Amino acid sequence: MTKSEPQSEPQSEPKSEIVPTDAGDARITWHPAPKAEARLILALSHGAGGGIEARDLKAVAAALPAHGVTVALVEQPWRVAGKKLAPAPKTLDVGWRGLWPALAKPGLPVIAGGRSAGARVACRTATELGAAAVLALSFPLHPPGKPEKSRAEELLGAGVPTLVVQGGNDPFGKPAEFPEGSYELVEVPSGDHSFGTPKRAGISEADAMTLITDGVIRWTGMLRG
Repeated sequence: MTKSEPQSEPQSEPKSEIVPTDAGDARITWHPAPKAEARLILALSHGAGGGIEARDLKAVAAALPAHGVTVALVEQPWRVAGKKLAPAPKTLDVGWRGLWPALAKPGLPVIAGGRSAGARVACRTATELGAAAVLALSFPLHPPGKPEKSRAEELLGAGVPTLVVQGGNDPFGKPAEFPEGSYELVEVPSGDHSFGTPKRAGISEADAMTLITDGVIRWTGMLRG
């Protein structure tokens, strides 16, 4: 069976639920793995400038359930409320903490994850919440053009097995800028912060998404469910 082939049991349709938190109502959209196969939950939140429609989040949600990983796409309260600007990091953490019991309710180990700002939240709260691991998509190592304002401490402090997936040309931190640490890094060649690639790079959007999903499938396959 290749990685792109579905497993024998049909995949269930996504289902959404509203979860009250101290920061407001959040929303979880579940992409369930077949019941007989499910061994992990991967919770993924969005960045400060977008929602769960980000192409990398959609790609992971589509690919992982066939490999025993239920994907929970999380919309922070500010997005559910229709606001355009993300609140301060502390408020993002409050929302994430508030919905964690709903993520843990199925009784499976939960991987905390997200893209950009969502990845920072996952890293900051992983140990506190008992996350099994962290998946950081497009971790914003520093603001563009300001490498001196490093957020490496958040990444290095996650305290659990961590996978970073980073674009090779991400202005928020290229792979070569990342410090040494006990995490794994998968590079998307020529990818920007949204994993977009220029035509001259010779890697299509579909290629980039496959590289991401294959890396996450391989990594989650090594985690104990």
